[in-house]
Amino acid sequence: MPSEAPARDRILVVDDTPDSLSLLVDTLEQEGMTALVATSGEAALELLDHDTPDLILMDAVMPGMDGFEATRRIKRDPAFAYVPVIFMTGLTEPEHAIAALENGGIDYIRKPIVIEELLARIRVHLANARNAHRSRLALDGAGRHLVAVDRGGRVTWCTPQAGRLLSRIEPGWNEDARQLPERLVYPMQRIAQQALLPGHSIRVEFPDFDIDLAAVESEREGDTLIRLTEVREGAEIALLQNRIGLTQREAEVLLWVSYGKSNRSVSEILGISPRTVNKHLQQIFTKLGVETRAAATALAVRIISG
Repeated sequence: MPSEAPARDRILVVDDTPDSLSLLVDTLEQEGMTALVATSGEAALELLDHDTPDLILMDAVMPGMDGFEATRRIKRDPAFAYVPVIFMTGLTEPEHAIAALENGGIDYIRKPIVIEELLARIRVHLANARNAHRSRLALDGAGRHLVAVDRGGRVTWCTPQAGRLLSRIEPGWNEDARQLPERLVYPMQRIAQQALLPGHSIRVEFPDFDIDLAAVESEREGDTLIRLTEVREGAEIALLQNRIGLTQREAEVLLWVSYGKSNRSVSEILGISPRTVNKHLQQIFTKLGVETRAAATALAVRIISG
């Protein structure tokens, strides 16, 4: 049986100059990529209503909506937040390069374009974007609500599930704005600025649910990785009882363990000894047919996430 041909990378080229468009389209097609074409910022936004490219080549200066404004609007939509944008510009002042990056571009290249340089940059950013997207999807599939914030409490990165949760807290929220929902700004800043130890958590209450914020180790200096856990304690305990056949106390222990709490923390929350928590965990492992906290947690997260 013949193997399927590899999927072609789809590149959206946004440029109002026919000669430049023709050169870029021909080059991309010769490199085995599919070129999508828009001749204005407005046309690019319309195209994105029904097609998602893997990368965008954006002309900075165009009549009407320029590339800066078009990119700002593209990046406001979570569906396109992770699509890399490379600016193409004939502008030579440093502030223009800075504007390209500040408006959502990941890179820029000056005109007249050197094709070999452009192709090299495209390949690098496609590979980086693909790896980052896969990592986010993997974390998302594991039910992880993770947000990275800097010392000022601004969002630098989040998983799709975390983004959806933040949008529920503050309708209209989007990652590109970099600002947290107002209710989370202060508690997130406390975690980021005070460099709280991993496992320490802060609870934020909302009308229909609570959010448990816990610091997680982060390799990037200046950023703190924070796990957000939506807590609907009563409903989730009942769900674990019904789906797995646990007693109420066992379900309570498993729920808090799935929130990343240590035995000592669980004992303080439930008012029982750490030794009793460990005994319940052993019973839970037997009922679930697992041997580790990680395996029990993964199963609990899948059940709670639906």
